[in-house]
Amino acid sequence: MDYPPGPTSKLPLGLFINFLRDPLSVLDNISQRYGDISHFKFGKQNIYLINHPDYIKDVLVTYNSNFIKSRGLQLAKQVLGEGLLTSEGELHHKQRRLVQPLFQSDQITKYANIMTDYTLRISNRWSESEIIDIHKEFMQLTLSIVSKAFFDVDIEEAETKKISEYVTTLIEYFNRTRMPFARAIEKLPLPSNIRFHHAKKQLDTIIYRIIDKHRTSITTTDNDSNNPDEEKNQHKEGCNHKDLISLLLQGETDAFTSSINEKSKISKNTSTLKQHLVRDNVATIFLAGHETVANALTWTFYLLSQNPKEEELLHQEIDSVLDDNSNENSVPTIKEISKLEYTERVFAESMRLYPPAWAIGRQAINNCKIGKYTIPTGSSILMSQYLMHRNPRYFPQPQRFDPERWTPQEKARRPRFSYFPFGGGPRSCIGESFAWMEGILLIATIVQRWNMRHEPGHSVVLQPLVTLRPKYGMLMKVVKRKK
Repeated sequence: MDYPPGPTSKLPLGLFINFLRDPLSVLDNISQRYGDISHFKFGKQNIYLINHPDYIKDVLVTYNSNFIKSRGLQLAKQVLGEGLLTSEGELHHKQRRLVQPLFQSDQITKYANIMTDYTLRISNRWSESEIIDIHKEFMQLTLSIVSKAFFDVDIEEAETKKISEYVTTLIEYFNRTRMPFARAIEKLPLPSNIRFHHAKKQLDTIIYRIIDKHRTSITTTDNDSNNPDEEKNQHKEGCNHKDLISLLLQGETDAFTSSINEKSKISKNTSTLKQHLVRDNVATIFLAGHETVANALTWTFYLLSQNPKEEELLHQEIDSVLDDNSNENSVPTIKEISKLEYTERVFAESMRLYPPAWAIGRQAINNCKIGKYTIPTGSSILMSQYLMHRNPRYFPQPQRFDPERWTPQEKARRPRFSYFPFGGGPRSCIGESFAWMEGILLIATIVQRWNMRHEPGHSVVLQPLVTLRPKYGMLMKVVKRKK
């Protein structure tokens, strides 16, 4: 086999341990030394690190049918089951088609008021010169927004804190599953395993409670309607509301119940299969729908606190667009989003430097040629947004925070997959448009009222788990803006 260049070691386990400790540095060193495509091994597993936009496009788009999700996401099925993020093939296609109405442009615009209302609700609790962990605040905020937008559920503040803790436990567990002998270790009665099972059980309890509430609501509506035409109209109106659980419960899961049955090879009745499918998709949106945006917002406000010139330009745009500055409750609406051009650039540049998903993995199910090398079946592919977004070929002075990189002219000069915070191809993030709108609206709503100053002495350390988190949170002093 003709392998690309890469590190050769008599102790591949050592490389693997270093990767677990500091994956960003290990991958950066490999890419710097060996170029656009490199090869190394973890045990017997062949790993290919792809670090060129054309090759990334080949994996995610051109030859996407030759690849499935990485081993890490396959292990995530312990929590996410056969939901949209982890399922493959026809099952994934049918699920994506089912939930697609939630993310169409006409539906997305309806979420704008939810986003700004909840942002005001949480930011109005802040007080002058208070020091807060904005990572925790944004985790709770985005979780509340996702719950209301997609499940039509208001989650109490105390419960969002608990859910955030459960999510952190689950994500840390995902990271440990990459370790050698993980399968054997996870069966031991270790404190970390006990915490994982407790968190999963508690999160499932919350999810099933939300599902049961919807099921009861649908049943009650059906029983209360004596007029068949009226019932039909009410059902139609319910579909138009398009919250995720209603879509899943309204009998539309029948189309792929058989797909799950064939895949799992487990004898279950249709009702049980439906129940698991609804739960898996709710869990997926629950976890993936808030974690990424919360991290992106955290890094955005950290960068603004370190770059006063860019922060002032942001203030000028927001004050200009939201010109009713005398009104304390002035908030951006869907109509203002197109005018918040610099705000969008700030958010884009933040996700360049600190992409919420810092790497994407794929596993080859067929031999596939990438560049001049053949990737054999069973090999793993790694593509890192963190590395690509900091590549000086496409982003000069890559460490510099510069929102002007995102003018239309500058964007047109770069290849498509030099920047891919939401992935690409048929497995790209279905919630990308939702995330962009949420990021822009939340930034504008908060900046209209507050400045954030990073607390001196607080250590900012990257924690590349499933997403790119700040390891010790992000302590900020909130200061009311004086206009």
